[in-house]
Amino acid sequence: MTDGKSKPPILAHKHFRSVSIFTPDSLLREARRQKGAPLLPVPKVCLLDPDGDIVRQLKMAGRAKRHDGWVCYHTDLYLFEEDGLTMGVVGCAVGAPFAVLVAEELFACGCEILISITSAGQISPAQQPPYFILIDRALRDEGTSYHYLPPSEWSEASTELVARLSKTFDDDDVPVLQGPTWTTDAPFRETAQAIEAMKERGILAVEMEAAALYAFAKARQHPVICFAHVTNQMGQIDGDFEKGEANGTSDALRIICRAAECLGYV
Repeated sequence: MTDGKSKPPILAHKHFRSVSIFTPDSLLREARRQKGAPLLPVPKVCLLDPDGDIVRQLKMAGRAKRHDGWVCYHTDLYLFEEDGLTMGVVGCAVGAPFAVLVAEELFACGCEILISITSAGQISPAQQPPYFILIDRALRDEGTSYHYLPPSEWSEASTELVARLSKTFDDDDVPVLQGPTWTTDAPFRETAQAIEAMKERGILAVEMEAAALYAFAKARQHPVICFAHVTNQMGQIDGDFEKGEANGTSDALRIICRAAECLGYV
């Protein structure tokens, strides 16, 4: 509880222009030493797959190879090829803190662009799930973004990246909308009142990573783009959480490859 004069801890003692004492480079250096791992770069294009469906599908198909130089203590990085492009993918990095921790380490290891594609709950009934959203901004209802940027309502995607991608999917059979999402740290506190308030603001979906990833991207000057895969209505109907064929991985990979091609990586 605050006394009306002091800031809550999440907003206090943040020095946004100061460097961090603890860095991903130092963590990776010590991890390599402890694990006896070689210094190997990661692919230029890397993916965050919070649900882990892409990773699981690639492994089942025999298409995923573990990256021998990835020494993150919390995850595995897998390499795979799609449309002639070698990419790296980390699965199951769920939530803002975990996603940004992995993002920091990926860029420290040579990643040039990071694409996140996460499942999301429908807020505004744009159409029947499943479908995708190119997230152009995310409401900052989580904690991680406030360690990277001063307080504000939104984390904005790079206007350049969004402008380049905004027409990319118009002729695609896979529906991709564009708009804002709500990033929360507490999925089981999505109350009726909160959902209605978000709907009134024109928010399309709720997810758990985009606001933090976009804040990190702006603060660190790294290119990050986030997609939401709207797969559910937060369990309010029977038969919810269906992603489509192969748990939606075919469509997700198609979107990722189209995005990578548009941005000049294919």
